[in-house]
Amino acid sequence: MKGNVLVCDFSGVYSAEGFLPYLQERAALVLDFTGLEGCCCYCDEAASARIGASLPDPLPRLRFLDSGDYHYMSHLLALKEKEPFHLVLLDHHPDDQEPAFGGVLSCGSWVKAMQEENPLVKSVLALGPENCPEDIPEGWLEERRGERLYVSLDKDIMDRRWARTDWTQGTHTLGKVKDILRRLAEGGMNVAAVDVCGELSVPKGAAGEDLRTNYETNVELYKHIIKLLNL
Repeated sequence: MKGNVLVCDFSGVYSAEGFLPYLQERAALVLDFTGLEGCCCYCDEAASARIGASLPDPLPRLRFLDSGDYHYMSHLLALKEKEPFHLVLLDHHPDDQEPAFGGVLSCGSWVKAMQEENPLVKSVLALGPENCPEDIPEGWLEERRGERLYVSLDKDIMDRRWARTDWTQGTHTLGKVKDILRRLAEGGMNVAAVDVCGELSVPKGAAGEDLRTNYETNVELYKHIIKLLNL
């Protein structure tokens, strides 16, 4: 089982939740970026190069990315893909904004960067943001049967009953998210990878209840996704 789950540890939040020990018992691969500078919300060139050099080949198919401040990791991880894929983003925000500082990769611009810099991206389907569908459009999966799929989940798509984040949140339930993930996995496409972010760290204000809520949801997502991916 070792190597099937990747943990990108930037803030130490998974340790605070108790989720890191849970994953280590299941032989997850942990990348420690807790001392890395230039990587919170915005990822400068030096940090990007350090992260890129640290990524294993092949990459585990299930990845936990820390808080939404590091959602740009989806772009850096997808740069390691070797075949074309479609991106499905489950998120309360589209993450396709213009970068605010001279083209520096950020947690709010990574989807735009992926579309512009990764020639393997065939399309992007965002579920959850304003003016985007809440669920998989009818026929979307059928039209792409047999093609590859990269799924990126920010837990801020869920309400506070299921997730505590440091961003505004949507109204999806955990059950709704799990159902979307199931239909994506069983819809005839080939799921290349699934990543998950959306933690709330202690320095960002997490209390015990917040950590417990995120731990419980992470465990549920972990169990659900490894079954869907046959890991």
